[in-house]
Amino acid sequence: MPLPNAAPSPAAYPRLRRFHDARSGTCSYLIGDALLPQAALIDPVREDVSLYLGVLDELGYRLVYVLETHLHADHVSAGAALRELAGAAVACPRGSGVLGADLLLADGDRLPFGTGDIEVLATPGHSAACVTYRWQERLFTGDALLIGDCGRCDEAGGNSGQLYDSISRKLLPLPDELLVYPGHDRGERWVSCIGEERRRNPLLRGISRDEFIGRSRQKSEALPPAMAHNLAANRRCGLSD
Repeated sequence: MPLPNAAPSPAAYPRLRRFHDARSGTCSYLIGDALLPQAALIDPVREDVSLYLGVLDELGYRLVYVLETHLHADHVSAGAALRELAGAAVACPRGSGVLGADLLLADGDRLPFGTGDIEVLATPGHSAACVTYRWQERLFTGDALLIGDCGRCDEAGGNSGQLYDSISRKLLPLPDELLVYPGHDRGERWVSCIGEERRRNPLLRGISRDEFIGRSRQKSEALPPAMAHNLAANRRCGLSD
């Protein structure tokens, strides 16, 4: 009989695995329930499907969801492939223009997951329809809120004023201790928290909405070279012609 104060088995803890796609700089996340063998993949990249399947098999999880934060321009989604190979339901933001998704998500939706759920927060601005996923004490912010930065707004459907509103009204008022897992990392860091972003993010701390819009317009990153191809494929959950 286990001691009353014994630590729970490692299998009783929720799991999180981060994958970094060097080609696009995309951060994808696998989350797994603590008690039931269910997992979800957030923003998976098509070229990494075999990696995801290997990790799922190693951990003994069944993939129930592919969760897209937005219509991606910098990589092709693994959604369609993982639906075919693992039986996962593909979930995308409502209004993102994705055809064939199993679930279209809106602000406030909750997806049953394991012994709890995943909450959907609408955070548009990087593109017309973006969401953040809240799971336990973690936020998966896609390209809305990054570490010390935020997503670009010069892709199709982007709106810097809308992004400022999403971050300042929807994300920053959340509790300090909520962890932020962005869709792209910055340097050596790949996790932050709401309290740190509220206090230290140079694009948000003490910056007015108009100043934020002005700074967004000054960004001059090159657009993804395969943007048109990626967007077309991602409108079909990652299926190319």
